[in-house]
Amino acid sequence: MIRILANDGIAPNGQQLLEDAGFEVVTKKIPQEELMTKLNDFDAIIVRSATKVRKDLIDASPNLKAILRGGVGIDNIDHEYAESKGIPTYNTPAASSEAVAELVFGHFFALSRFLHRSNRELTAADGDFNNLKKAYAGGQQLRGRTLAIIGFGRIGIAAARIGLGMGMKVLPVDLYKEKDTVKLDFADGRSLDFELQTVPLQEALAQADYITIHVPGGDLIGAGEIASMKDGVIIANTSRGGVINEDALLDGLNSGKIAGAALDVYVGEPNPRRDLLEHPRVSATPHIGAATEEAQDNIGVELFEKIRDHFGQQ
Repeated sequence: MIRILANDGIAPNGQQLLEDAGFEVVTKKIPQEELMTKLNDFDAIIVRSATKVRKDLIDASPNLKAILRGGVGIDNIDHEYAESKGIPTYNTPAASSEAVAELVFGHFFALSRFLHRSNRELTAADGDFNNLKKAYAGGQQLRGRTLAIIGFGRIGIAAARIGLGMGMKVLPVDLYKEKDTVKLDFADGRSLDFELQTVPLQEALAQADYITIHVPGGDLIGAGEIASMKDGVIIANTSRGGVINEDALLDGLNSGKIAGAALDVYVGEPNPRRDLLEHPRVSATPHIGAATEEAQDNIGVELFEKIRDHFGQQ
């Protein structure tokens, strides 16, 4: 029987599909330091963000036949090295797009109407209703604003769908495509197609009221890029920590150049820097972009399909 280690967990539907197909699924977590001696007992490993699959672990596990990531990024896996050893790496890029995009807009609403601050301050023992009502009276609406989407893949397109539905102007940025189609589906069965042309990064940064980033990593936004943005911009990062230089971001928040930052990912996970988390212009979440029941079910199904297809070809 083919043994699968789901070391960072798997949704119950995915586990059930695998077991019904004849795979053995082990969900008891093996600490990272013990994997060197125990991973070789398995044919495949499923990870999320916590477990790292590096060269030394790959070398210590000659029986390993596949590595799977329940999510989009694969930066916690030495996937090129694994490939050179004949071990493919699979991820689940389609499963959580809507969940991540919705989280972005949850943050945008919070920052635009000061929900992240007024909720805490009003419910505090010394919350002053009248003063807070005045303090947070200067919110703004998203309709009619310009949204820059950096990275126009599945998640970027999902974000564009929400933005267009809200009446925003959408400026997508992508290094690998000149245009793409965003389809809006309505509950009554109707649909509308919008063909969007991508624009250069600097053009998008200069025009955007809201910016959301959906790239696999890299050093993308620094002090120079922030200086080119509109005053009072709101920016979200739900992709990878470090895509926005955190020192430059903090400077922009302190100066007011950046009116708000929505952060779901951080350089120092799981211990992000406190000066960012506690900044009054920051709406923070603990890397939960894909953490919806629907997304996890989708990930479970996609993991099953990739494992089934992989081992069906052995």
